[in-house]
Amino acid sequence: MIELAGIIILGIIAQWAAWRLKLPAILPLLLIGLFVGPVSTMISEDGTKWIEPIWNGEKGLFPGESLYYFTSLAIAIILFEGGLTLKREEIKNVGPVITKLISLGSMVTFFGAGIAAYYIFGLSLQMSFLFSGLIIVTGPTVISPILRNVPVKKDISAVLKWEGILIDPIGALVAVLVFEFISVGEGAAFTKTALIEFGKIVLFGCTFGFTFAHAVAFVIKKKLIPHYLMNVFTLAAVLAVFVESDIFAHESGLLAVVVMGMVLGNINLPNIKELLYFKESLSVLLISVLFILLSANMNLEDLELLYRWETLALFLVVVFIVRPLGVFLSTSGSDLKLNAKLFISWVGPRGIVAAGIASLFGSKLLIDGEPGAEYITPLVFMIVLGTVLLNATTARLFAKLVGVFLTKSEGIMIIGASEMPRLIAKYLQKNGRHVVLLDSNSNNVQAAKELGLTAKEANIYADTLLEDIELNDVGYLMSLTGNSDINSYAINKFRKQFGEHGAYRLISKREMDHVDDIPKEGLFSASDDFINLTEVARRYPSINEIAIQTEEDYHKIAGIMENDQNMVPLFVKEKDGSIRIVSSFVQDVEADSFADCQLVYLGKPLETTVIAEEAVSLDQ
Repeated sequence: MIELAGIIILGIIAQWAAWRLKLPAILPLLLIGLFVGPVSTMISEDGTKWIEPIWNGEKGLFPGESLYYFTSLAIAIILFEGGLTLKREEIKNVGPVITKLISLGSMVTFFGAGIAAYYIFGLSLQMSFLFSGLIIVTGPTVISPILRNVPVKKDISAVLKWEGILIDPIGALVAVLVFEFISVGEGAAFTKTALIEFGKIVLFGCTFGFTFAHAVAFVIKKKLIPHYLMNVFTLAAVLAVFVESDIFAHESGLLAVVVMGMVLGNINLPNIKELLYFKESLSVLLISVLFILLSANMNLEDLELLYRWETLALFLVVVFIVRPLGVFLSTSGSDLKLNAKLFISWVGPRGIVAAGIASLFGSKLLIDGEPGAEYITPLVFMIVLGTVLLNATTARLFAKLVGVFLTKSEGIMIIGASEMPRLIAKYLQKNGRHVVLLDSNSNNVQAAKELGLTAKEANIYADTLLEDIELNDVGYLMSLTGNSDINSYAINKFRKQFGEHGAYRLISKREMDHVDDIPKEGLFSASDDFINLTEVARRYPSINEIAIQTEEDYHKIAGIMENDQNMVPLFVKEKDGSIRIVSSFVQDVEADSFADCQLVYLGKPLETTVIAEEAVSLDQ
C-alpha cells in the first residue's frame, strides 16, 4: 500500500516540478524511478529496491505478468487520448513536410538505427530492428513542454507538434509488427506465418477501432447512457476494444485504440471536450505511474550492460546522423529554410510509447529466451533519457544559435470572432500577420475557419490557452467582444502572456459617455463601442487604406473620421509593412515616420477630394 501510494505521490510531484521548471515531465519521472529502483539497492539496508514493481515472493506490487498487463492497458489509454486530439481539418493543413516525416522519416529511422545497432552493438538483425522500430516515435507529451519554453516560428512548431502526434501510432505499429515477426518467425523473421500475422494485426486493429468508435458515438448521440457515466463508459469501451482486438489478433489492440480515438475525435459529438479533458487527466496519472514503475523495474545489471563505448556511439549516430538525415530528406523541396531544418533535426526526444512498449516487449522476449533481448529495454531507455535531457537543456540555446528563436512576437490574438473581428482579422492576415481568433461560440469559430482564418473555440476563463504552443508567436492582444466584462478580464489575464507589445480592448458604453474614464488600452476611437463598430461593419463591410505623408495629414484625416459615424480608424500601416494599432486616443498614435504611410480604417470609402474639402472646414 505504501509503495503504491508513494508512486502516485512522487509522480504528481514530478509533474508539478516539471511544470515549474518548464521541463518535459518524463525527465524527473525517469530519474525518480531509477532512484527508487536500481539505485536504491546500493543504499538500502537489505540491498533491495525501495519500490519493487514485480512480486518476487517477498516484496513487490504486481505478481507474475500483471505489470505487463497494466503497462499494455495504460499505453492503450494514452494512445487513445492521443488519437482523440487528431482533427482531420488540422491534418489537411499540415503540409507535405509532415507526411514525409512520418513516412520517409520513419523509414530512415527504422533502417538507419537498425543498421547502426547491428554493426555498432552487435545485436541480431531481429533485435536491431525491434530497437529501431521502438525509437521511431517522438511523442507530443515530451515535445510540447519544450516548445512552450522555446518560442519559434509557427511553421516549425507545427511540424514538430504534428510529427509527435502522428508518429506515435506509426511507431507503435512498426514495433508491434517487428515483435510479431520475432515471436512467430522461428528464427527467420520474414516467414509466411509472420506475414499472415502482419495482415491480421492491420485488419483486426482497423476494423475493431473503426466499428467500436461509431458504436460509442451512436450510444452517446442517442443519450443511451447518462451524462455522468459517459467518461467511464468510454474508458470501459476503450479497454474492451483493446482486449477483444488482441484476442482475435495478438498485439493488434494498440492499433485498434489509436484508430478508435482518431475516428471518435473526428465525429461531431456532444461533450467531446469533457471526454478529452477526462482522458487527458487520466493519461497524466498513468504516465506518472508508468514511468516510475518501468524505470524502477530495471536492475543495476541492466544499466551495467550499457557501460561500454558502443552505447555512446549508438546514441550519437541516432541523434546526429539518423535524425538529421531523416529530416533533411523529408524536407527537401519544401519552403523551410536551412536553420528551420537544423532545429527540427535537433529536437527529436522519445517519449512514453517508446519506453512503455520497450519494457513490455523486452521482458516478453527475455522470458522466451531470445538472444539479445536483455539489451532492448536499457537501450531504449538510454535513448529516451538521453534525448529528453539533451533537448530539454539545449533547445532554447540551439534555437538562438541557428536563428529560429522568436525575439519579437508579431502574432495577434483577437478575443471574439463575430463579423466585425473576422473582417479585421482577414485584413491583418492578408498583410502577413499571424492572427488567431478565440470565441466560445462554435458558429462564429466555424464562420472564421470558412474564411481561411485560424480560429479556436475556447473559454477564456480556462487556463489551457497558456499551454498552447501554437500561440508562441503572439505578442499583441485585442479583445473585441460585445461583453465589456469579458474584454477587461481577457486583457488583464493574458496581457503578460500574449500582450507583450500591446493589449487593447473595446471601450464600454459607460466609458464612451464619460471621456475621463476611457482607459489607455481602449481601441480605435473614443466614440465607438462594440455596437457602433458592428453597425459600421454591417453597413460597409470593407477595410480601406488611404495614403498619408505627414503627421499633419494623419491628424486631419483622423479628425474627419472622429466626426463621421461611418468610419473608424484601425491601424497605421508604415512603409515597411509594419502595422501600429490605433487606440482610443486616436491623436496620440506614433509612427517611425508618417511618410508613405497608410491609415487603415473600417467603413465608408473616403475620397481624396472629400478629405481636402473636409480638412479645410475643420481648419476653419
